[in-house]
Amino acid sequence: MQSAIAQAKLCTIDVPVGCVIKKNGDIISKAHNRRELDDDVTAHAEILAIREAQEKLKTSRLVGCEIFVTLEPCPMCSWAIIESGISAAYFGSYNQQYGALISNPLKIPKSLKIYGGIEEETCDKILKDFFEGIRK
Repeated sequence: MQSAIAQAKLCTIDVPVGCVIKKNGDIISKAHNRRELDDDVTAHAEILAIREAQEKLKTSRLVGCEIFVTLEPCPMCSWAIIESGISAAYFGSYNQQYGALISNPLKIPKSLKIYGGIEEETCDKILKDFFEGIRK
């Protein structure tokens, strides 16, 4: 999760969300939100990391991979996680409004293991600081 947190801290104008994907304990991709930076509504950290992992592994199937995200994935990202075949998802902050793994779950296959609240305080603080900065 520390690597995902480091990715979140790279966000400048975007909501600070970071993501890494691991296979066999090694990071194979990493990304942070670039939606505003790239003017692309699909440029969420999870989507970017999934694309990079698929390219690196030369397959659309990420079976045996684990994804670590600082914020509970939205419906778009959750569905991409499910469709890619990722085996486990770990996230930090719960997303009561848009989270689609635990907070407002989609129909999640039993094969996807989900773990929420990892480094939750740290992830919450990054988001809180970002939004307080916007309000100033």
